[in-house]
Amino acid sequence: MSELTTLLSSGGSVFEIFAGLLVLHLVYQRIRASVKVYLLDFTCYRAPDSNRVPMSTLIETIYLDDKLDQESIDFQARILERSWLSNQTSIPPSLMEIPLKKSLSAVKIETMTTIFTSVEDLLKKNKLSPRSIDILITNCSLHSPSPSLSAMVINKFHMRSNIKSFNLSGMGCAAGILSVGLANDLLKVHRDSLALIVSTEALNTHWYIGKDRSMLLTNCLFRMGAAAVLMSSNDYDRGNAKYELLHVVRKNKAKDDRAYRCIYQDIDSDEKQGVSITKDVISVAGDMLKMNLTSLGPLVLPYLEQFQYVIQHILCKKLKIYESSSSYTPNFKTAFEHFCIHTGGRAVIQAMEMNLNLTKVDIEPSKMTLHRFGNTSSSSIWYALSYLEAKRRMKKGDRVLQIAFGSGFKCNSAVWRCIREVEPNTENKWLDFIDSYPVDVPDSTNIRTG
Repeated sequence: MSELTTLLSSGGSVFEIFAGLLVLHLVYQRIRASVKVYLLDFTCYRAPDSNRVPMSTLIETIYLDDKLDQESIDFQARILERSWLSNQTSIPPSLMEIPLKKSLSAVKIETMTTIFTSVEDLLKKNKLSPRSIDILITNCSLHSPSPSLSAMVINKFHMRSNIKSFNLSGMGCAAGILSVGLANDLLKVHRDSLALIVSTEALNTHWYIGKDRSMLLTNCLFRMGAAAVLMSSNDYDRGNAKYELLHVVRKNKAKDDRAYRCIYQDIDSDEKQGVSITKDVISVAGDMLKMNLTSLGPLVLPYLEQFQYVIQHILCKKLKIYESSSSYTPNFKTAFEHFCIHTGGRAVIQAMEMNLNLTKVDIEPSKMTLHRFGNTSSSSIWYALSYLEAKRRMKKGDRVLQIAFGSGFKCNSAVWRCIREVEPNTENKWLDFIDSYPVDVPDSTNIRTG
């Protein structure tokens, strides 16, 4: 740095100054790359049994609320019957009232309950003072109050005045990994820091009470949940950490109208607000998955696997074979021992199973998470990882892929390496009933609609 200062003051040539700046940039990038980021711990929210909503009860509540016609009620019943959801999933009490109660006060109670409980559990479990947190990131797609959710957390836990806080909204179910990516960047710049991520979704805000089928889907899939995650860039924390972050890959296709509108908050023909999910979503998700894995593959796949893929791609192009069935799909099981797929729904998990040639064991964490907790949006990948820990499957050296899709349209992935044997603790929300899992999830069930 002193040599560059001398060069500038002595009127060095433009080339010499540029060369000096380039060297500084390379040194900075090398130092930044050498900073390791760890996942110390995380907790997931489990609603009390009083919030449990059996599918038949949900359909009965919708029927008694008298806002929908029988055709719309029957449509939701058919979706629920094939959803893979169990009768153990939860929604806020406000959505079980008759008439249904949608209000700002109700959604505040919902978010405070899920967020505060998750953070309290995490801090207590790790014997941490809230004032030790240097970076705070909250994400909730459809509820963005003022003051923000991050300010709400700071106020509740009396965090420091110089904490670096961020609130992400409108980023969809992929926001959990997006938050990990943001925390990773911040922790590498602000070394020896602690970052707290809180991921949740507010159901009361976007619970749809109209008749548009594309908007009724969200009522059938989304359920109450949240996760709090603690990350660090302090080398002294490695001994207490569970995982080391290896890669984060983010891809979006918002420039494409079809992708942009396949998950879209809007109003229906009766001026009722909801989030529509179009039939294009699975096709768009498939395209986004390819984009993400194309970038992720060279970072994680063994060289032999990459070589086979390149050779196959060249042969297909030379022979003008374009059918997807003829193309070679890299074996990502050579790169990962475990997969935590966003529980966006049955179709999402089945598409991942097919596209990546995964086994029933590979999709088990996500399938069981969808069955027990439903689609908890951006926090679902943490429920899946918690399942793996409760099953005592995470061993030192194991690599796990977290991957999620979200509106925009986005596909984000994070790769972690387990750096010690992980034993489930009393705060693991699966622990009470993990011995009964995996369970047989029927492809279809029957719901009495009266």
